[in-house]
Amino acid sequence: MFSSNERQSLIRIPCQTWRLLPACAMALCAAFASAQNIIPRAPDIAASSYILVDAATGHVIMEENATEALPPASLTKIMTAYIAIEEIINGNLAMEDEVHISEKAWRMDGSKMFVGINTRVSVADLLRGIIIQSGNDASVAIAEHIAGSEDAFADMMNQYAEVLGLEQSFFMNSSGLDSDEYYNTMSARDLALLARATITRHAEYYPMYAEREFTYNDIRQPNRNTLLFRNANVDGLKTGWTDLAGYCLVTSAERDGMRLIAVVMGTESEDARAIESQKMLAYGFRYYETWRLNDAGQTFASVPVWSGQRDTLDLGIDGEVLLTIQRGRGENLEASINVDEVIYAPIEAGQVMGSIDISLDGEIVHSDEIIALRAVERGGVMKRMTDWFSLRFNELLAN
Repeated sequence: MFSSNERQSLIRIPCQTWRLLPACAMALCAAFASAQNIIPRAPDIAASSYILVDAATGHVIMEENATEALPPASLTKIMTAYIAIEEIINGNLAMEDEVHISEKAWRMDGSKMFVGINTRVSVADLLRGIIIQSGNDASVAIAEHIAGSEDAFADMMNQYAEVLGLEQSFFMNSSGLDSDEYYNTMSARDLALLARATITRHAEYYPMYAEREFTYNDIRQPNRNTLLFRNANVDGLKTGWTDLAGYCLVTSAERDGMRLIAVVMGTESEDARAIESQKMLAYGFRYYETWRLNDAGQTFASVPVWSGQRDTLDLGIDGEVLLTIQRGRGENLEASINVDEVIYAPIEAGQVMGSIDISLDGEIVHSDEIIALRAVERGGVMKRMTDWFSLRFNELLAN
């Protein structure tokens, strides 16, 4: 449980209690946990590409062909809506702004919001037309309003893709419609990253993705994400379909404090994309959990400090850490803290003191810097002399 050398000390601590336990008790706990926490193989998913991600941590629970660039169809509109909301957040656009509907937007094929040519429609209505009704006309209208033309808006989409780290994404239009000559591309991993950014950055606007219907121009259309009607935990995000792309779906659901993002691309039918997504979500929620490792400012360990006004130094991680782990295994996490064996004051609050490795069953699941949670000022002359003699005496005993 404990070893040291000349300059480094290693402290292993069960993460739940932050105190040392007898080795035999730790072994018994590990053996019991191994016997009780068997995770079945992930289900087979009938899709060209798929991925399941913990939205809080970004941890990938299951995936297949997740980095392959594929036509995303109307999943493109997640990026279109993302940029529009970014423009609102940046003060360049407002929900109540009126947008002119061009002939190009009015003539769009496929799914439509049914806006009228040369009418004016609010940004709020267009966003719902994009998100809920998957309106190609609404997508072109918002693109032209923001960038002046759809081509210029596609350039913006590609710039945003680069900033967000969407490595397999390339956009030529705002709607996702494809043809024999061209089509947009995205990967399942890119779509999961974009969905995660939408959920975290646009929390105020994200509830629009959960709205089950929207009526515009006296035409009521239901949300095409059928899982909103089947699964009470699902609250977004978007469907897509073309002959080239097949049936696609990006879904997010939250249960027991855990949020998952599931992406399927290239399924065979509208029903199949819902069923395959449901299988992924069920697997993730049943066998995994988002574990809060610590609260901000929580002490992981206290170590001796010499020549200071205090005799101990509290160590922790800067900020909160969340991990995706097998359900029910959180209490088996261990923290290995590596710090200098002899630490002298003064120490500033937030000063990096070493490193910490969090492991489960001997496998490191998280590494981080370990910092001083509080400052320790230099002690007076008598305190420094006393500590000096104590250190020398300890060295003599050790030799």
